[in-house]
Amino acid sequence: MSDRQNAIACSFDLKTPRINAYQSHEWLYDKLHLNEDDIRVIQIDGPLRKVYIKFVNTERMMDVLQPIKGDLEFHHENEELSKVSAEIAGVGIRCVRVAALPPEVTEEQIRKTLSKYGDMTRITDEICSQVYIFHVKTGVRLVDIDLH
Repeated sequence: MSDRQNAIACSFDLKTPRINAYQSHEWLYDKLHLNEDDIRVIQIDGPLRKVYIKFVNTERMMDVLQPIKGDLEFHHENEELSKVSAEIAGVGIRCVRVAALPPEVTEEQIRKTLSKYGDMTRITDEICSQVYIFHVKTGVRLVDIDLH
């Protein structure tokens, strides 16, 4: 397993609403002053309220990270304020979304199958957002795994 390289992880306050893809792109452009040529990948982890930005090179990543000193804010449409911390992303423990499994597949079966990739620290069920009528499990399992 290789480490993330030239990547920043922006972690949004877990108590505030999820940020969608459109909002994250707008925020990255407005707050971090990024251009398309600066970045290779934008990865959004909605349940964990994280946005990963992979830069074209380390120099550009550091140019963006140093002036902000890790502290940012995001203003939601409902006027809520989310504190955002930005730091260099590593591999370590990652949350993997496992989709399309029948609900009958047990946590033990998931642990056994994924154990060759690392040690599971937690397995939880993703829940539909409170904006939906039914606040129930989505069928997606969130697996926190310490990657080998």
